[in-house]
Amino acid sequence: MSAPKLGDALASAQILFDRPALEQAIVRMAGEIRAAYAEGDVPLYITVMNGGLPFAAQLAFALGERGLDLEFDYLHATRYRGQTSGSGLAWLHRPATPMHGRQVLLADDILDEGHTLLAVKQWCEDQGAADVRIAVLAEKVHDRCVEGIAADHVGVQVPDAYVFGYGMDYHEQGRNLPAIYALGD
Repeated sequence: MSAPKLGDALASAQILFDRPALEQAIVRMAGEIRAAYAEGDVPLYITVMNGGLPFAAQLAFALGERGLDLEFDYLHATRYRGQTSGSGLAWLHRPATPMHGRQVLLADDILDEGHTLLAVKQWCEDQGAADVRIAVLAEKVHDRCVEGIAADHVGVQVPDAYVFGYGMDYHEQGRNLPAIYALGD
């Protein structure tokens, strides 16, 4: 079975946020995040792969412009594996940087129901992180979020629909689209 074509999805999709709107949201978030850390703090900045990569890169530059130094690492944990609904968490790469006593800032593309981010946050806490903050480009608006997870910093809110672009995929396609789209009917 072949994957649906991205072009077909784009033909009926609605742009929710274009690139300038997302860049503006990232700049706003960077100001909020900078204010959350004391002068001299160097958080461990962990990008959640693959989806978090475009957002995390832009946010890191915006934080640097505001004088917040970061130590970088990444993780790759997924529940989707190319599908549109999740299953059990699969760890493809865990951060190598010790977290004991550290301030950790997780950067991801979206907080949907939160299963993956909750598991990742708990893992960081189990590694001894002193504080774990979560920054997401998008937060899906619905009432299905798992208990115990919330984003500390949110760029935009998206409707309860299948969204893709700017890190989020449509059947492993379209992560590099410079906007967030909602799949049409």
